[in-house]
Amino acid sequence: MTTNHLDITRDHCPMTFVKVKIALDKLHPGDTLRVLLTAGEPLENIPRSAAEQGYTILSVSEKSPGVHLVEIQK
Repeated sequence: MTTNHLDITRDHCPMTFVKVKIALDKLHPGDTLRVLLTAGEPLENIPRSAAEQGYTILSVSEKSPGVHLVEIQK
């Protein structure tokens, strides 16, 4: 199992989930994707959309003001 990283703090919806979805599709079952994203729409949409597609949200934490880390497992 591997852990991959993706920084989408400079991206805007809908590209945020497009980039996350592409990264998730490349993972093997059990692998983890750690996504850095901004508060607001990305923070609301990424965990919800990933969970709706069957991925497991392991954690959501604030790393610095307005920047969050979401860990998603395939």
